[in-house]
Amino acid sequence: MGIIDRWKLQLRTTFTGGDPDIPQWQFEFGEGDDLGYFPLGSAVWTVHSSMTPTVAGIRALLLQALHPGAMAGVHEHSSFREEPLGRLANTIRWIFTVTYGSKVAAQQGSAFVQRLHTRVNGSYTDSRGVGRPYSAADPELVRWVHLAFTDAFVAAHKAYGGPIPGGVDAYVAEWAAAGELMGLDDPPRSEAGLREQLATFDGELTNSAQVQETLAYIRHPPLPRSQRLGYRILFAGAVATLEPRHREMLGLTVPSLGPFPLPIRTAVRLVLGVIRSGLGPESPSEAAAKKRISRLRGATTA
Repeated sequence: MGIIDRWKLQLRTTFTGGDPDIPQWQFEFGEGDDLGYFPLGSAVWTVHSSMTPTVAGIRALLLQALHPGAMAGVHEHSSFREEPLGRLANTIRWIFTVTYGSKVAAQQGSAFVQRLHTRVNGSYTDSRGVGRPYSAADPELVRWVHLAFTDAFVAAHKAYGGPIPGGVDAYVAEWAAAGELMGLDDPPRSEAGLREQLATFDGELTNSAQVQETLAYIRHPPLPRSQRLGYRILFAGAVATLEPRHREMLGLTVPSLGPFPLPIRTAVRLVLGVIRSGLGPESPSEAAAKKRISRLRGATTA
């Protein structure tokens, strides 16, 4: 195996949680008897089929870490220390299922995650120093996670992606369906609504030793040597898109790229282009979904 082929294999393995083969579930999006929640060419499909979610994933984890209830669940019930890439792969699977799968697949995948959430319970100390119980199924924690992901997808694509059909408002309105699938009432449906709901959590957010431990894992994940420089640039790109108040709470500044003279935006776009060339122009999930849609449209016109 040549150097390029070895690098491509390592890259794919990173996104599949350590499995060198493309997971079978990615091909199953060709199955199903409905078109799914998000049409081809929709705002959600456009954003999620780009490479900007690579940056958005890092940014979402940074923002989510500031909520002590969310952090308690991660520290007490997650295997992020032993298998951080496996946790990433599970998140990618749910996002891809909701984005590319049939409505039935999206509903079943979301119901499975909700069942897992009912097992994640415990207690934490809130930003005021008061002990509180938590459950990953708590509507407010579900809301926080949805808002953090939505904000991350929007911010990363604004900074490093292309146009969004219908603009940011269209993306937020469409992705509200993902929140509803997770049992969320009244998810935001516009960029202004997203900002308003995020602001309601300001008093809940705090830094802590748990946050800093998690931040260390996010900053230095166990990646192959061939991917570390690229990840350093993507991490800098994610931090650069955070709201200044969130960066300050995390104790972060926009990282310098050291001896690399490129501006962060240019450097991030270059790395995303390299990743795209390594993974291919289209993910197996997207290709399978397109086959399902084509089959169903053909059956309709026949």
